[in-house]
Amino acid sequence: MRVAAPRAAHAARVVRAAAREFALPGEYLSISLVGDGEMRRLNRSWRGKDRPTDVLSWAPGEIVLSIDTARRQALSGGWSLAAELRRLLAHGILHCRGYEHEEPEAAARMAAAERRMLGRQGMVGESLARPR
Repeated sequence: MRVAAPRAAHAARVVRAAAREFALPGEYLSISLVGDGEMRRLNRSWRGKDRPTDVLSWAPGEIVLSIDTARRQALSGGWSLAAELRRLLAHGILHCRGYEHEEPEAAARMAAAERRMLGRQGMVGESLARPR
């Protein structure tokens, strides 16, 4: 799937604005918007998962967002692409800052940090923060 130039330009503006809003003073962020094909390749290479994902991040501040997956998730969730890109970026930034969501306590901390950044629930949400 190719992203039309005007849509890609709009997505890049949304991500730049969110990065300025979310970044801490002096924090370095490198953000890439890619399609599902490139995201699948990165996910396979770095995580051993042969499928696209929505966001990948590496410390200290490298974040890759799949515009294709973001678009599907926005449609499925019933919100705008801009809202989904902000949600994904916040999640990626928190991973770069050391937040995780594998364990319930860590997930609760990450969910709270996402709420502070976004002013609403983020990707982690309460379901991942509950004990298993």
